[in-house]
Parts: sequence; C-alpha cells; structure tokens
Amino acid sequence: MFTDRLTNVQTAVQAALDAHVAQYPAGQLRDAMHYALQGGKRLRAFLVLEGAAIFDIPTEKAMPAACAVEALHAYSLVHDDMPCMDNDDLRRGMPTVHVQWDEATAALAGDALQTMAFELLTSPALGTAETRIRLVADLAQASGAEGMVYGQALDIAAETAPTPLTIEQIIELQEGKTGALIGFAAKAGAVLAEKDPAPFAAYAKALGLAFQIADDILDIEGNEDLTGKRLHKDAEAGKATFVSLLGLAGAKTRATELCDLAIAALAPYAQGADSLRDLARFTIARKH
Repeated sequence: MFTDRLTNVQTAVQAALDAHVAQYPAGQLRDAMHYALQGGKRLRAFLVLEGAAIFDIPTEKAMPAACAVEALHAYSLVHDDMPCMDNDDLRRGMPTVHVQWDEATAALAGDALQTMAFELLTSPALGTAETRIRLVADLAQASGAEGMVYGQALDIAAETAPTPLTIEQIIELQEGKTGALIGFAAKAGAVLAEKDPAPFAAYAKALGLAFQIADDILDIEGNEDLTGKRLHKDAEAGKATFVSLLGLAGAKTRATELCDLAIAALAPYAQGADSLRDLARFTIARKH
C-alpha cells in the first residue's frame, strides 16, 4: 500500500538524516539541526527514492539525494519561520527553531542544513562525478535565485504590494517557492539513471501546483492538530491565494485537474510509476 511505503520511506530517511547529523560536533548547533529535521511528510525524499526505483536504482544508492533535498527543505522552513519572514511559532507540531532557541541559532542551523544538502550530494554512492555535479547544479538552481528563494522573495514582496496578486503571479510564485524543490526531487531518479528527466519534470510541474492548492485549502479547512502549523494566516493577512481567487470549489477542481495531468505525464512508465501516481492522489487528499 502507498501509505505503508510512505511510512517506510519516512522511517528510513529520518534514520539516515539523524546518522549524518550525528557526525557533526556536539553542541547547540547540532541539536538545532537535528530538531529541525524531525518529522514531516518526506514527500520530496519519496519522489527521489521512488523515481530511482523506476530505473531499478536501489534505495541505498539514492538515499543521499533524498536526504539532501530534505535537508535543503528543512533549512528553508527554519528561515521562513523566523520573525524577519513569516514569523511562525509552530512547525510540524513543535515550536519553531527560533522559538525553541533563538534567532541566531535558527539562522546558523538553517545555514548548516543548506550546506549539508550539498555535502550529501558529493557522496560516491550517487554515481559518477558527472552525475553528482549534475545533481549539485540542479539543486542549486532549484533552491536559489531562480527557484525556491526567488519564490519566497516574491511572497514577501506580495505582502506590501498595492494590489493582490493575479492567478498568473501566484503560479509564478509557487512554482519557485514550492515547485522548484519538488521538481528537483522528481527528476533526481532519472538523473541518477542517466535517463531523460522530461516526463518527471512535467509530472512535478503539475504536482507542485496541486500541492500548493491543497495547502491553501488546508489553510481554510484544516485542523491545526493535524497540520502542525498555524492556519488561516493568509486570509487574516489578506493575501491572494488559489482559494481566494478561484473559490474553494474552484480550487478543489483545479487541484484534481492538476493531479490528472501529473498522472498522465507518467504514462511512459506503466505500472512502474504507480507509487508516484498514488503520491499525486495523496497530495490533493491529505489532511496535513
């Protein structure tokens, strides 16, 4: 079952992340890094490992790339939660890192998790030097000034914009902030196998937007005990979202359409990609 496989991935990835962080010098920085890496859905790691499995690449070979994208994602959450950005006090059901410690520790822990991600991508387990360089370049592009960080910059700018964002602007924002890392994760298996990543890029483009629409819906309908974070913040701040522009019913319809597009993109891989199809369905049906 999909949920069993996802649980297995969550357990394996958590163990691998914990083991890697344990290699660093003991102290508050390491404690904060370890804390920031706890929990989460691990959907990005799941994309890496299941994408690799399509090409018969074993979990242990793909694991460093799966851990890398999760470390990068964790860094982004630590920084996004800080008072200078989203100013959140709850993440994954726990106090955010700057609340648990302080802002300086949160900034440093995020910095260290970001560099840890690229350290992981140098692992010989991932294959040739050329493959590892490709993964490093892809993650840098996905996470930097034309990817995730760009999307976050657009999000911050939107808070003081004179008019709400249009649907096209929201898509551009979310394709950076959320979609870029999902794109890296979805393509990583093909990169490891030295195969064409284009079908996985198409899958990820639809999946990333569906994921964000689902988040916008959960911000309205969700339960904080399940989501592990504060809800209704976008509505209270008057920010434009997929729900505010499309309506709740329209957003749900669009999420379903995107799920169907993601599933269709995997047609070349027949039953081998069933777990990724299940992930697309899970993305729009999840409660957290």
